[in-house]
Amino acid sequence: MRGKFKQTVTELAEADDRVLVMLGDVSVYQFNQFRERWPERFYNMGILEPTLISVAAGLASQGLVPFVHTIAPFLTERCYEQIKLDLCYNRFGANLVTCGASFDYAWDGPTHHAYTDLAILRLLPGMEVIQPGSERELDALLRSQYANGHPTYFRLSDHPHAIDTGEVVFGKGSVICRGRRDVTVITAGPLLGEVVEAVRDLEVNLLSFHTLKPIDRALIAEFAHTRLLVVHDAFGLLEAVQELGGLRVWYHGLPDRFCGWYGQLQAIRQRLELDAAGIRRAVINLLDVAP
Repeated sequence: MRGKFKQTVTELAEADDRVLVMLGDVSVYQFNQFRERWPERFYNMGILEPTLISVAAGLASQGLVPFVHTIAPFLTERCYEQIKLDLCYNRFGANLVTCGASFDYAWDGPTHHAYTDLAILRLLPGMEVIQPGSERELDALLRSQYANGHPTYFRLSDHPHAIDTGEVVFGKGSVICRGRRDVTVITAGPLLGEVVEAVRDLEVNLLSFHTLKPIDRALIAEFAHTRLLVVHDAFGLLEAVQELGGLRVWYHGLPDRFCGWYGQLQAIRQRLELDAAGIRRAVINLLDVAP
């Protein structure tokens, strides 16, 4: 996804001289050509994440459109106060773009895990929260949202899926399949690849959301008569679904404890039963429960 991010932002910068890139010593080499072409619109500020946010807010206050980019937990959890006060409270638009979603960087241990970012940023008034699952979704959402005047969070992954989710519209979810059973599986982001494999021959509905805030309430309401199973490798989607109220909701995702493991992404997913096999067991268990 980072390659697509670089490509799209470069194309946006070509057409819009307000666009600038701010890095926290991550993806620097990917943006070499950007820096060479527009050195006055490129800042690598090093491992100073709160400063990145505050400077981005100042630049946005002058009508510029910053893209701030570094590793997920450092740009979100570490900078929560700056995002809240400098961007959201002041209603300054900026694009926060991270890499290392959920357990992408689990080989570096718990300091690089990122599974609370979506949930905490959803709490901030005026914040838009986006978790694209594919490069196609990322490209479309970057282009539609980058200069809308709102602080917007884009959560990138190194493991995107390649599923065609149909038309990509900010704030709208996608119906991946419709089944004949009274169960609807709801997921978001790259995990859709595992979920599709898990339910391939099961007669369930499957919904995918690339936008967590604002969530597509109308689409969820369309399936409110069914039992909803939220499958997600982060906090945030479950809470967004539950906000509608009056729903029958089950959750298959993270435990309420620190996942203090090292390893590769697929091994962590397997341990959490968020691989295709584990997700399939959760769906079958719900299908076996009487409505």
